[in-house]
Amino acid sequence: MLTNRHRGLVRLHGAAVVLIVALFFWFYAEFIMRFVPVVRLSREVNLLPYFLCVLLGLLAGGGRLRAVEAHLTRLSGLAAVGLATTQIFYVALAVFSMMFATQDRSISRLFLGTFLGGSWLGLTWLHQVLPRSLTRLLYRQSTGIPTLFIGRAELLPQLADWLAQRMQLGLQPVGFISLDPLAPPASLHAAVPFAGQLTEFPRVLSEKNISQVILLELPASTVVARQIIADCQLRGCRLLVQHQVDQLLGHPVESVDEGGHHFFTLHYEPLEEPVNRVLKRTFDLMVALPVVCLILPPVMLVVWLGQRWQAPGPLFHTRLRTGGRHGEFAMLKFRSMHVAPIEAKAEAQQASADDPRIYPLGRFLRRHSLDELPQFWHVLMGSMSVVGPRPVMPLLDEEFARQVQAYRSKHWVKPGITGLAQSGGFRGEIKTTAELQERIRLDLYYIANWSFWLDVQITLKTAAQLIFPPSSAY
Repeated sequence: MLTNRHRGLVRLHGAAVVLIVALFFWFYAEFIMRFVPVVRLSREVNLLPYFLCVLLGLLAGGGRLRAVEAHLTRLSGLAAVGLATTQIFYVALAVFSMMFATQDRSISRLFLGTFLGGSWLGLTWLHQVLPRSLTRLLYRQSTGIPTLFIGRAELLPQLADWLAQRMQLGLQPVGFISLDPLAPPASLHAAVPFAGQLTEFPRVLSEKNISQVILLELPASTVVARQIIADCQLRGCRLLVQHQVDQLLGHPVESVDEGGHHFFTLHYEPLEEPVNRVLKRTFDLMVALPVVCLILPPVMLVVWLGQRWQAPGPLFHTRLRTGGRHGEFAMLKFRSMHVAPIEAKAEAQQASADDPRIYPLGRFLRRHSLDELPQFWHVLMGSMSVVGPRPVMPLLDEEFARQVQAYRSKHWVKPGITGLAQSGGFRGEIKTTAELQERIRLDLYYIANWSFWLDVQITLKTAAQLIFPPSSAY
């Protein structure tokens, strides 16, 4: 019941947002034509194709709405800005694609720009205000769901955030029944009063008029579990059972439905969805193409001249790196060290802050990440992405896999020029296993929570670090 209520809230919010922006488009166009003559928008202009592009962009941005739906009623200001920005990006992409494809010179660019800006502000406000207003309107006290919890007392605090969200949808915590006969009432969650022991379950169902029971864990006895189910069915109560697979496995799990069969998996992978992969590839090309065509050639000339002066030798440093799906590729970098005989041990040695192998210009290139610029060629060719886990040489790959159990999971996606770990300041030499574990944790978080907006955020943050590098950069 709660799931359907929440799903309905998300759908209503999405439909209301589309309707409000659609009405704003026509009302704003009418306002411009009547009262703002400085904006050249006449009634002869065919606005219908652009209106359809607005709707198409909003629908395309709906995927981001689904990504935050679990926290829709409690979105932070930053999350609301991110959601609105993603939606307006898709709208702008559709609108300007239409304009350039048709070579339409009759439409006012100022009208489109101000409409997009106003819609962005409006969407940011709507995403914070509208879900709360809808919950107050739809799920008043009369539509509440008296709910009883059964399980160990220590499991209740883990549901604090979930309770706060679902209470807005009408969940009314009535009480808690302990599976542990020795559990003291003082150890219970503040929002859920103690209701008694399991032997009192039928009485509590009747006296409290319970309509939903949440079983926090499966009882050790099958007989007890089946009796709880029988009592719920006898009273016509809904029953939710919280799984504890993640505690049993010692690792968070995701629930998935595969062709009618229910499974648990260790990681969610949004980049396995074809549309998301197309979006990521589009972003890669949008960033890499201008870099390769406009920025890389003059930088290559400057670096080549600097190398002739300080450390003669080849322009590029080319060595094997482990890429996506455990494949290997020859990755390009501007050479930042003096030329030396190739030795496997020396190649695997990570650069340190005062590494004598690095020449002066090379140190500047490394500190500002300019030595990575040639890798945009790999992005164009498809062996790398702008954002993703950083690739390492095969020898280090084997060593890191021995230190961190989940290390090889990072190879599920293409390696990136930058990543969530790098934009967070984790750059340079990996000195401890703890540092490696934190980098892998961030890489796996990125893989499980990928979004177009997340790629944009990481890229912008990395671009700022080119000018103001973190202390770990050398």
